[in-house]
Amino acid sequence: MARETFQVGDLTAVIGDNEAYAGHRAGYNGVHRLTHRTNPKSLFTITGLNFEHIFDGDHDLRGDVKVTFEPRNAPITFTKISESEAELHQPPTPTFHLESWTRFKLAAPHYIDFTFRCKPHQHVFSHGYIGLFWASYIDAPENKSIYFRDDRGWVQLCTQTHNDESTVLHVADKTQLQFMPNTRPMLYKSVSPLRFSDPLYYGLFGSHQYILMFDRTEGIRFSHSPSGGGPPSAPQPAWDWQFIIPEYEVAKEYSYRARAVYRERCSQDEVLEEFKRWRSALAK
Repeated sequence: MARETFQVGDLTAVIGDNEAYAGHRAGYNGVHRLTHRTNPKSLFTITGLNFEHIFDGDHDLRGDVKVTFEPRNAPITFTKISESEAELHQPPTPTFHLESWTRFKLAAPHYIDFTFRCKPHQHVFSHGYIGLFWASYIDAPENKSIYFRDDRGWVQLCTQTHNDESTVLHVADKTQLQFMPNTRPMLYKSVSPLRFSDPLYYGLFGSHQYILMFDRTEGIRFSHSPSGGGPPSAPQPAWDWQFIIPEYEVAKEYSYRARAVYRERCSQDEVLEEFKRWRSALAK
């Protein structure tokens, strides 16, 4: 068990590995709690920015829950780097032999910068691609939707049920993933007819707003569940995403960067300004 509480600017975050402790369920890594100076209620229920699935459309669908949720079950090492930064390291996992590093860094006034790196160690992905999936379980927002942009403007998405047209691809994403037939439904198997243009989305949480944005469009997909995997009446939606590596090489490192913003509510214009400022800073 390893975790730490970080307080930077308006945010307080508990970041930790996937072991249980009082008030936290086993299997969930990432940001266990996230609160804002002006809202003591945690945005997340179980956890957020949680590495949930490694998938190849075969091993993950055979019925072994420990494989389907391998990042939950394989050991993770937590390292506190500074008063604002921590890293989770997962050694090569038992089934997919994927090693990964996830780094979180809080920045004032209301940001969590997220860097993910991974390295496949064996040729075990049945269909030639690597699929990676993250989940954030939101604590009963009145509005379960996420909002993103297509090539004409803002689009609202709130799926009707879990695994129903759950995944949104980029407008230029032509990658068609293969899955073993007649296997269990999953969020990443069910594709929405909607498409995003800019790699960001946001959701509303009372008087506050959560924005997630990425440093690229290649390989990024958004996912949504209105119930976090529970029955349709469950009040906790999941605002999720994926990183797809269509073709991979063993021992080669793959990565991307993201920024989570948790702030008091703002306009859609300000959401875009947050995105533009961050992307400009990355380019320097």
